[in-house]
Amino acid sequence: MRIGIGVDAHAFEDGTPLVLGGLEFPGERGLAGHSDGDVVTHALIDALLGAANLGDIGTLFPSDDEAFRDISSLLLLSRAYAQVREAGYELVNADCVLIGERPKIGERRGEMAERLAETLGIDPKLIAVRATTTDRLGFTGRGEGLAAQAAALLDR
Repeated sequence: MRIGIGVDAHAFEDGTPLVLGGLEFPGERGLAGHSDGDVVTHALIDALLGAANLGDIGTLFPSDDEAFRDISSLLLLSRAYAQVREAGYELVNADCVLIGERPKIGERRGEMAERLAETLGIDPKLIAVRATTTDRLGFTGRGEGLAAQAAALLDR
C-alpha cells in the first residue's frame, strides 16, 4: 500500500469557465491555468502520481507544452492513472478537498465524485469530494483563487 498527497492552487481569471472535479460551474469566475485550471482534478493527479512515485503533473504534462493548452483535466487524469496502473497499482480510495469561499459545492459533490470515478473506471464510492473555507484568511479567503488538496491510497 502507498499513499500520496496532491496540492494545487490557481488564481481566478475573468472570462474563463470554472471547472472543478470535471464539472462546469456556470456563473462563477474561472481559474487561470494552462489547461482548464481544475484544481480538484490536478490535486488528485498529483496524489496518484506521488503514491506511485511517478513524478508530478508538471513533469507529465508541462505547462510550456502547447499540446496541453486548454485540455480537459479529466483527460490528464485518465492518462496519469493509466501510468499508475501500468506501474502495477490500483486506487483503493481518494479524498479531495476544495479550499475556498465559493462556489458552494455541497449539491454537486456526488456528481463530482461520479465524474472523477467514471474517468478512472472505478466505483464512485471510492472518491470523496469535500470543501472547506479558510474563514476569509489567505488568498482563497480574499477571493483571489481556489486551492485543493487530495490524498490517494494505492495497492499493488
